[in-house]
Amino acid sequence: MATFSRRRFMLAATALGALAVAGATAMADVPKLKQKDKYKVGFAQTESNNPWRIAQTNSMKETAEKLGYQLVYTDAAGSAAKQVADVNSMIAQGVDLIFLAPREEKPLIPAVMAAKKAGIPVILLDRSVDPKLAKAGEDYLTFIGSDFIKEGQRVAEWLVKNANGKTKIIELEGTTGASPANDRKKGFDEAIKAAGGFEIVASQSGDFARDKGRQVAEALLQAHPDADIVYAHNDEMAIGAISAIEAAGKVPGKDILVLSIDGGKEAVGLVVDGKIGAVVECNPRFGPKAFETMARYAKGEKIEPKLINDDKFYDSSNAKAELAGAY
Repeated sequence: MATFSRRRFMLAATALGALAVAGATAMADVPKLKQKDKYKVGFAQTESNNPWRIAQTNSMKETAEKLGYQLVYTDAAGSAAKQVADVNSMIAQGVDLIFLAPREEKPLIPAVMAAKKAGIPVILLDRSVDPKLAKAGEDYLTFIGSDFIKEGQRVAEWLVKNANGKTKIIELEGTTGASPANDRKKGFDEAIKAAGGFEIVASQSGDFARDKGRQVAEALLQAHPDADIVYAHNDEMAIGAISAIEAAGKVPGKDILVLSIDGGKEAVGLVVDGKIGAVVECNPRFGPKAFETMARYAKGEKIEPKLINDDKFYDSSNAKAELAGAY
């Protein structure tokens, strides 16, 4: 009996030891970053085909230049496969840290894991990766961006108060598989359903692009001529939808209410003009917070798994006064 007890004890001790090692490994999974005067940093951008992306890139480049850091910049041109290759190239160049704006949640997992294996910490910007496949604090350091679910909720809350009898919604979704598209849809759809009295008559991806948004809006407006609200997941698609609405002989802002997310200068100007009802800002000025977070990590500070940017809200009450400050 004593022998059996000792055996059980030894097995339990071995198991606990293994768990302790696994736990220690998990805690140390994110590669460390040494404190240095100058760094070589990668920024893997997803695309540069709209004002929001250009503003984000400029913010990152300007901040790196002020700090005197070497920034290895790549543009994936809307290709997840190219973005993975871009990250692999940065790894080969021996960057100290990689800022990654992942085009899609799942396809960029290999890039995150390759950087981790190479001992290079990754900070995700503005879009995240699938949390079932990679975790903040283990596989990458943190996510910096907006609360996309809340953005969708804020649009819905404004609509409920300002619909003026309009009820039939066309939703122009962002890039399929991208976290902002998933979450902006979730936040808006759930809030609209909870409010009652509205119907999403059609919901389709416009890929966050102006021309694709126009094409999709044209087709959906023809299929649903009674639609009187367009909710676009970003400004580019909203502006495309306005062209489609006008081409259909209707007046945006009067016959069809248009709602958007991003808050670029052109879209805020359209709020002033009455063509867009409201826009939730998605702040693109990532540079200061991104590099500040990097510096904090190098000092050994504990970094939160998610860092949320502050976003403004524009409608007829403030758009004119805020226009000059929009990106």
